[in-house]
Amino acid sequence: MTLFVVERVPAGLRGRLTRWMLEVHPGVFVGTLSSRVADELWQAVTSARGDKGACTYLRSSGGEQRFTLRTAGTPSRQPADYDGLVLLVRRLSPELKEPRHRSLKTGKNKRNT
Repeated sequence: MTLFVVERVPAGLRGRLTRWMLEVHPGVFVGTLSSRVADELWQAVTSARGDKGACTYLRSSGGEQRFTLRTAGTPSRQPADYDGLVLLVRRLSPELKEPRHRSLKTGKNKRNT
């Protein structure tokens, strides 16, 4: 199983991905590809993404998590290694300096103080 997530890329690149994969949500492509086709498609995606475009590539593998993750550009979720596990960390928006947490009493969002 192969998964591509593309953000802020030219429309032609998304059209190129639909030749090989199914677009299940805008910018999210899923398919079953051979290793060779997937690697060649990754090279094409990274070279055509543009200056502001971002791409994330996941592929089934034999590791502990059963997938391999690659990124190009600056995706909205950055991979981070925590004790050998790859997790995705969401970047905070510039106007929000601290993460919001839900209050247990009111159920409303509030900032840490």
